[in-house]
Amino acid sequence: MDVQGRIERLLARLAQENVDAFLVMRPENRFYLSGFTGSAGALVVTARQVYFLADFRYFEQAREQCPLCQVVGFKESLYDALAEKLPQWGGSRLGCEGDFLTYRQVVTLQEKLENIPVTPLYGLVEELRQVKDQEEIELLSRAVALADRAFEHILDYLKPGVTEWDVAVELECFMRRLGASKSAFDTIVASGPRGALPHGVASHRVIREGDLVTMDFGCLYRGYNSDLTRTVVVGSPHPRQKEIYDLVLAAQRAALAAVRAGVKACDVDRAAREVIASAGYGENFGHSTGHGVGLAVHEDPSVSKKNETVLQPGMVITVEPGIYLPGWGGVRIEDMVVVEEQGCRILTRAPKDPLPVVPV
Repeated sequence: MDVQGRIERLLARLAQENVDAFLVMRPENRFYLSGFTGSAGALVVTARQVYFLADFRYFEQAREQCPLCQVVGFKESLYDALAEKLPQWGGSRLGCEGDFLTYRQVVTLQEKLENIPVTPLYGLVEELRQVKDQEEIELLSRAVALADRAFEHILDYLKPGVTEWDVAVELECFMRRLGASKSAFDTIVASGPRGALPHGVASHRVIREGDLVTMDFGCLYRGYNSDLTRTVVVGSPHPRQKEIYDLVLAAQRAALAAVRAGVKACDVDRAAREVIASAGYGENFGHSTGHGVGLAVHEDPSVSKKNETVLQPGMVITVEPGIYLPGWGGVRIEDMVVVEEQGCRILTRAPKDPLPVVPV
């Protein structure tokens, strides 16, 4: 983990924002800049030193995991400790994570620090996190591989009579047995008409022969997430099921073909959307085509209609168009890919062509 390089890139951004200290409390950002995996604590980044404020629960853990930080313990209030220490650390203008801290937290900071101005800043670390290094891409690849194996396993488990809940639990437990820390998010299993719910978290509906089943799941592996969606059919597919599935697959292929460094995220979205709209289902594809994945399962860049972010080599995004028909069901297909100079490298290996069939 190149913590030093990340700190140096952040310091360059802080200089542009006219602050000489930056408070980091978002868990993903804290880990990115220190390697700390605990659930509480704060980083204060200055040009002189990176400080880690830890209470009793995490003091020793921070000392072990954060060799580049000076770990400072506090007993009661983080804000009181910051007010005491920041002047000693040379901080005269403090930046904070304006898109993470609550209004009340920012006000408390301003009250405690008195003569030190506090400036909410937005997306500084998140911007750095968009481009992954080789170590991060390897960890993401491993997380994807666990989800791929879980999909292969669930094809043997799925059958008429099991519930969506059963399928979700089996997926989650299987990934944990393979070494995942936990699920990346609440597992989506939407069968039959429930497939029209893009975020149809698993219910107790019993899966039946003839159902399309959309499964959207992933895992956390050593801090990094995977995100995979596949739609399968239980038993022989009906012609319209194949028609809708093949249309979504064509849209995904068009978007994948558009992904490369230098292309705007909105252009990737447009590539998928045009395929679906031209077939008359534009109103049934109501979400973005994808999003970044890393320490958070949903992070920048959003692959959406209005996002003009230019894709860069090393970004890891999802490509996941879908069609959702109320009363009938839905289809979504999602892969994770690495943006490269001349295209993209697809990390996801779970089969998708043709429509996966669960025999009955």
